[in-house]
Amino acid sequence: MTFYQRLVGETVGGQMALASTPQIQDGLAGRISRETYIAYLTEAYHHVKHTVPLMREARARMDAAHQRFVQALDDYIAEETGHEHWILADIKNCGGDAEAARTGTPRPATLAMTDYAYDYIRHRNPMGFFGMVFVLEGTSVRLATQGAEAVARNLGLGPECFSYLTSHGSLDLEHLAFFETLMNEVEDPADQAAIIEVAQAIFERFAKVFLSIPHTREAAHA
Repeated sequence: MTFYQRLVGETVGGQMALASTPQIQDGLAGRISRETYIAYLTEAYHHVKHTVPLMREARARMDAAHQRFVQALDDYIAEETGHEHWILADIKNCGGDAEAARTGTPRPATLAMTDYAYDYIRHRNPMGFFGMVFVLEGTSVRLATQGAEAVARNLGLGPECFSYLTSHGSLDLEHLAFFETLMNEVEDPADQAAIIEVAQAIFERFAKVFLSIPHTREAAHA
């Protein structure tokens, strides 16, 4: 069994808990309101804006034995920079208040997730950050490839409202293939344990982020 296969297998419980949240289930079926979609984008903004800073934190704490992973983070940083601005544009195009989202405070669940990641990188093992990558990229692919189309159809929103999600569909499919190869190069048992630990913790915390988003099921249009 490869390490990536272990990572998938040992996080099945967290994957199922996240997938079972009503916000995700109904989002994939298009049964969410415009207000819920904007609330989702707002929380996405408040964690996506930390993606590059978290990568830089992890990069800065890796030693010479981890240069392969430093190079990977450099690639990720180059690709992920500025994605939070796409989210603000989507909020505006949906009729939301992008400036209020930008200057507002994240919900406690979102803050708890990003705080956990910073703390783990700074005080435990920076390689653990790849556990967060595993959770967020895998989730965004599913939301992008299925949820965006369903929500757009049900709410009558144009493609200009989904630039963040739709861009991550094809982009993150490539990332996931790269990520699987990268994870299979992780040989240190301590690094492997850190990645699995963070993935399990982020699945739990990301589920709470979705559960914190106000949501009443909407009837899907025929």
